[in-house]
Amino acid sequence: MNALVALCHFCELHGPRTLFCTEALHPPSPSPSSHAGAPVPGDRDRDGDREGEGLTMRANSSATQRGEMCEGCRSLPASHPGFMSIDEETGIRFLSHQHPRQPQLFSVVRQACVRSLSCEVNSDVCPGREGPIFFGDEQHGFVFSHTFFIKDSLARGFQRWYSIVMVAMDRIYLINSWPFLLRHLRLTIHSLQSTALKVFDNEQGVCPQRSARMNSVFSPAVFPHQRSGNAARSLTSLTQHQNLWASLHSSFSWLLKACGSRLTEKLLEGAPTEDTLVLIERQTEQEEEMSCWEGAEGGCSSSLPHQLQSELGLDILCDNNKLNELPGPKFRSLRHLRQVLGAGEFRQLVWHVLMGNQVIWRGDDPGLIQSAFTVLKSLLPVGCVRSVPLSAQYEEAYKCNFLGLSPDVPIPTHVSASEFSVLVDVSADRRCPTSAVGEEDISLNYQFAISSANTQPTDRGPALLNKLEVALSNENLSVDVVSHCLLCLKEEWMNKVKVLFKFSKVDGRGREDTQKVLALLGATGPGEEDNVRLLKFWMTGLSKTYKSHLMTAVRGGERSPSQ
Repeated sequence: MNALVALCHFCELHGPRTLFCTEALHPPSPSPSSHAGAPVPGDRDRDGDREGEGLTMRANSSATQRGEMCEGCRSLPASHPGFMSIDEETGIRFLSHQHPRQPQLFSVVRQACVRSLSCEVNSDVCPGREGPIFFGDEQHGFVFSHTFFIKDSLARGFQRWYSIVMVAMDRIYLINSWPFLLRHLRLTIHSLQSTALKVFDNEQGVCPQRSARMNSVFSPAVFPHQRSGNAARSLTSLTQHQNLWASLHSSFSWLLKACGSRLTEKLLEGAPTEDTLVLIERQTEQEEEMSCWEGAEGGCSSSLPHQLQSELGLDILCDNNKLNELPGPKFRSLRHLRQVLGAGEFRQLVWHVLMGNQVIWRGDDPGLIQSAFTVLKSLLPVGCVRSVPLSAQYEEAYKCNFLGLSPDVPIPTHVSASEFSVLVDVSADRRCPTSAVGEEDISLNYQFAISSANTQPTDRGPALLNKLEVALSNENLSVDVVSHCLLCLKEEWMNKVKVLFKFSKVDGRGREDTQKVLALLGATGPGEEDNVRLLKFWMTGLSKTYKSHLMTAVRGGERSPSQ
């Protein structure tokens, strides 16, 4: 991530000062046009390092000569080389000095420091002047700042004012990282405050400063020097942490690395798909839920993250790599599942999946069941998937449409008699030991019994299933080609879903007009009832972003004629 993290301090004698900053240096890209006379990139980097060290040394020495540098304004000695960590995976180096290594960044960080500790304070956002705030512009960069206080028995009001700022030129990236930055910066700040509080309590126990100040003679001229001659104490002294700066270097370096790898840029040819929008919305919801739980009193239990992921349906992110990591035998693709179950049983199962009915798998092999769900979930839009891979009890259909159960879990009578569910009982052949079961031997060593109370024929439609079966039965098409074919079919029907949603839900057209639209979309004819059920079910998988965009556009169109 192209950003910089800095710790700033408001000195009682000299005002806002930058104490410590960490920046990421990316390895230089090899240039084919470089010639023999050009300097070696490594030499340039080393020269830049020496220049950065020299900048810190010059700033420290010149400030000291002018009397503008005190113990509270200094983190590293002038001769200290700083800290450096190298990410072996990417080759990125994380350097920490009191000041940035590049001269052009010095003024940027300096301005961010001054604004974070002076004018950029919002009492509504930061009650008590503590808390996060965002400011900046295109010229000087954008800043995420979190101000906080550190206890000090010798300071005015027994506390000193600090801030941690992250400076970046990408405003959107920084705003999207707000929950992540806030969560982890608060951990660092809490660690500093709790450590300093212990030192403060010990000092107050030895020599209470409140009574001493009340009994002393007040003189404004010498007030800063009346507190044992130490009006400016270093953060190391306040926390009694000898390796404080090395610890902050590790924290800031990890923050830059984690924040950079958390969101990645991807080239999209056209508008993002509904699946992409739904995944972004779910990730945002998960981060907000995690922030709320971590900010609540008493913290959160270790099972909360997994519980939140299950509720938000983030297991849809299980890709082929995770599928390969599942232990034991597993289904590799839709074609493999069709070969194991048989064409008729496979069509019945997929029909229930596409109609939105609850699909229940019951067996003693969780890896096999989870691989089946991973394969079947590829048939649906991400927004239509609600999965519970393994449960010790039955879960209602409104909670999940994919449910994995142990063999001894009973199915309620109303579910067994419902036409909106299908049960797949998986039993191992006792004549063959489980250890001898291979991926190619699933059909030989497992028995699959599919049962459902549905009496409607499944051989007519929907049209998407008919086209998919043609592709699966064509052995000349590889698994990858079939996957791309399924992706195209899903996009085709999602476009039809968007048209039907706009026409029926947003515009509120009647049944007769809706029937004309269905004919125009090619959803009438053989299997019309199945096509309509599929469209209505997939309509529930549309992203909130798309729905709100449509409603906003319609409302804006209604207001424009009157204006």
